[in-house]
Amino acid sequence: MRIAPSSVLRQLRVFCLCARTLSFKAAASQLHLTPSAVSHQVRELEDYLGARLFERRARSLELTPEGRELLEASEPAFAALEDALRGVSRRGRRKVLRITLPPLFESEAFMPRLSRLFEAQPDIDIQVSSQDPRPTEHAAAADVSVLVLEAPPPGLVSHELFELKLVAVCSPAIAERAQRLGRNLFKESALIVNRLRRDAWERWAEDNALSPPEPRMVIEFESHLAVVRAAEQGLGVALVPDIAGASRIERGTLQRFSRDTLSLGDRYFLVYRPEDADRPEIRAFRDWALEEFRAPQRGASA
Repeated sequence: MRIAPSSVLRQLRVFCLCARTLSFKAAASQLHLTPSAVSHQVRELEDYLGARLFERRARSLELTPEGRELLEASEPAFAALEDALRGVSRRGRRKVLRITLPPLFESEAFMPRLSRLFEAQPDIDIQVSSQDPRPTEHAAAADVSVLVLEAPPPGLVSHELFELKLVAVCSPAIAERAQRLGRNLFKESALIVNRLRRDAWERWAEDNALSPPEPRMVIEFESHLAVVRAAEQGLGVALVPDIAGASRIERGTLQRFSRDTLSLGDRYFLVYRPEDADRPEIRAFRDWALEEFRAPQRGASA
């Protein structure tokens, strides 16, 4: 006897309900069928398998050894299938937002606030990419990006979040020497430098009407995060972004070498494509980000 695979699956489902309840009537009630229709489907399955699955008593059913074997094999499979269907259905209803962030922004600004994003937008799943230390272009694969730029990028909807500023810091151990040596500390300590910002110390000195530091040695890294960690380990004096320095100063792993800050002219911009502006998940993320990060009195441009 040939039966379509879909029919066999339906009959297996009916069989499992009958086997749990040991009653065609009870199974029929759950399936919204008549008892005779349920009995007929079980009979077709038995004919297909060539084995009796139930001993039919006057007032009850009893599983045969073949019926018990089939139930033990079928129920876990149906449970796994139902879990998979629920998972796919749930993901189909949820929105996925792909976000590109600078690594420093991700670790120092985004991650500490991530729990608040989940609380505010529990129905949005996010995928975060943070490979470029200083992204200046909206990635093709991203829905939303945070870029480091001097001005809003053309052709995109952009919201300025805040300005990137650097503060001069060092470890507590070096800070003790700094109180005694003042600017002579540079002659005894290493200067930790971000390779992308090699002129930062010269600009810092110029802004503060000081002569450029003449360090004992220079240590260069390719990212702000590496500079921050090197300063925490006491390798020298560093200019670090204030979003990274503030939390470490509060924890006591870094201390300010000077109260003066350096403005680089760069700002963090939240951007997305104009055609995506009305997507609910992008609007929701934008509203959350502006509330969390945006400096007062700053607008948006398209």
